[in-house]
Amino acid sequence: MRREAKRHRDRIDLVDGDGDAAADLFMETMAPRADQIVALYWPKGREFDTLPLMERLLTAGVTCALPVVVKDEWLLRFVAWNDGDALVDGPYGLKQPSVDENTAFVEPDIFVVPLLAFDRRGNRLGYGGGYYDETLRHYRAIKDVTAVGYGYAEQAVLFNLPAEDHDQKLDVMITPRGVQRFTI
Repeated sequence: MRREAKRHRDRIDLVDGDGDAAADLFMETMAPRADQIVALYWPKGREFDTLPLMERLLTAGVTCALPVVVKDEWLLRFVAWNDGDALVDGPYGLKQPSVDENTAFVEPDIFVVPLLAFDRRGNRLGYGGGYYDETLRHYRAIKDVTAVGYGYAEQAVLFNLPAEDHDQKLDVMITPRGVQRFTI
């Protein structure tokens, strides 16, 4: 299923302005405050572009954070990121902030989650590593957080995606074409 979802995503026609349209909808829908931290991902390949959203968040004074994959851990860590901060190659070909023993990690309030597909019930098909499921489970147990799927409208599926007990649902899905709410 992942292979087919990735193949489908890689065939979606990219439209100029999609990133801006989705970023505008995110800002209107989520209305992030300056005291909140928004976790994003650095786009890889044909993943939906988060850079226009990062630009708007930073301009609005909202802290942006990027994930760091820590060896032998399923829980993603997050580091505050500003335009121009250096990124290094991480596992799985991801770009992530450089970390050392002095790195201050942050705890996001809103998680912008990458995906291969999503359904009408808020289930997402990720890449299969379980990192976001574990991370969302962890943060939902300690604070009020919101998981926002961010992608192309064409990544929606008409059938219910398989979901297991450990799978974490999205609260909201934002595409350039609209917003779908699942829990808020």
